[in-house]
This record gives sequence, structure tokens and C-alpha cells, in this order.
Amino acid sequence: MKPEPLEPRHWPEVRAIYLEGIATGNATFEETAPDWDTWNAKHHAHSRLVAIDEQGLAGWAAISPVSARHVYRGVAEVSVYVAQRAWGQGVGRALLESVIEASEAAGIWTLQAAIFPENEASLRLHHRAGFRTLGQRERIGFLKDRWRSTVQLERRSRKVGIAADDPNLMNFQ
Repeated sequence: MKPEPLEPRHWPEVRAIYLEGIATGNATFEETAPDWDTWNAKHHAHSRLVAIDEQGLAGWAAISPVSARHVYRGVAEVSVYVAQRAWGQGVGRALLESVIEASEAAGIWTLQAAIFPENEASLRLHHRAGFRTLGQRERIGFLKDRWRSTVQLERRSRKVGIAADDPNLMNFQ
């Protein structure tokens, strides 16, 4: 399965998968999925992908800026969501590997993720893709009447941001 660009027409299925993730209680601090305009405004226009199989949209991945400050222009937070019907089929791996490649082509030098420690499958997925654990933020958010912690991970590109004269830094949009 080769992920393809996420387009506005995919939004109903992307949102449905996002809602499935929210329902698990271990995917995000969000309690509801936003509308397209809100989601679109919070994510980079590049590095948005969907995975489609014979049953339809099986998952999605996207990145969002971590800061509006210019010095952090190459740092983004990654999100990967897989439809429950497609868990364990390699969809997450295909999406994460593809979004890493797309983000590097766009000049992103560091991807980060904050994952609930209970989401062991997501932690394994990210580690296999080259993310390293930085630490854990204890009781960082209060969700559904209980404190939740997150594991902080990052992946530094081996292609982008290696040297000050890196052409990807000069062309970064």
C-alpha cells in the first residue's frame, strides 16, 4: 500500500478514523474531531497522507508546526491514525515512513511525537521508524477525570539540517 496525498475530499473518512482514535482514549487529548477548516489550519499543507485499501481509507498521517518562531521552522509534530479495521496490517508503518520522507522533502529536520504510555503499539511503531524516547511528561494533561502522562519522542533527520549550507534549509517554505 503506497500512501497518497490527503485531499479535502478525504476529510469525512479522515475525521471518522480520528473519532475512532479519540474513542480509544489512548490516541489524543482531543475530545472531538474538528471541522475541516480548523484541522486544515493547524497542519502543514505538505506531508499529509492517506492510505487506501480495497475497503476504503485505512489511515492517515499529517504533521503540524510546533512553533511559529522561524528557528523552529524545521520541527513538526507527527500524527498517525489507523482505522481499527486495519490495525496490525502495516498501514501505520507505511504512513509513518511515507510522512517522514515527505517531511524531509519539505525541509523538516525534526519530527516529534507525544504518545500516551498505554499506546504501546504506537510507541513500537515510532521506535521502529527511528524515533527515540526523550522522556515522559508526568500528569501533563487532565482527560476524562484523570491525569494522563505522555512519552516524548523525536526523530532527527539524517538528510535535512545536517550543515548550515544545507540547500533544504535555504529552500524551506
